[in-house]
Amino acid sequence: MAVTLKLEIITPAAKVFSDDVEMVTLTGIDGEMGIYPTHMPLMTQLVAGEITARKDGQNIFLAVGDGFVQVTGERVAILTDMAVRAENIDEAKAEEARQHAVARLAEKLSEEESATVQASLAHATVQLKVKRLRQKQDSLVKM
Repeated sequence: MAVTLKLEIITPAAKVFSDDVEMVTLTGIDGEMGIYPTHMPLMTQLVAGEITARKDGQNIFLAVGDGFVQVTGERVAILTDMAVRAENIDEAKAEEARQHAVARLAEKLSEEESATVQASLAHATVQLKVKRLRQKQDSLVKM
């Protein structure tokens, strides 16, 4: 049995992911990092993008928003404002949300409204990027 660490991804709405994995790849404020069991402890800021978790030799891909990461030798805890598995991303809805956010940003908005719309735009953009990257890789594998 492979050595594993516990990956937990939590959003304000729910615990999105909780499982033992062999490795986690994520983008922190200082760049992309790979985390294996017995990794040195650290805390860093999570940058919106893709997280890859390796379990039983298979990759699990998730789109995530900004957040925080705490790493111990046995656990990776991620607190983020958005997380969704790549296979659960509805590309049409994400594109619609992106277009709606872009249109709203053209309006006169308060600072609070602008921040909310920018966050929505960032979430939709990250989801589209991850979904399209996974589709492209899947089509290359099938060739």
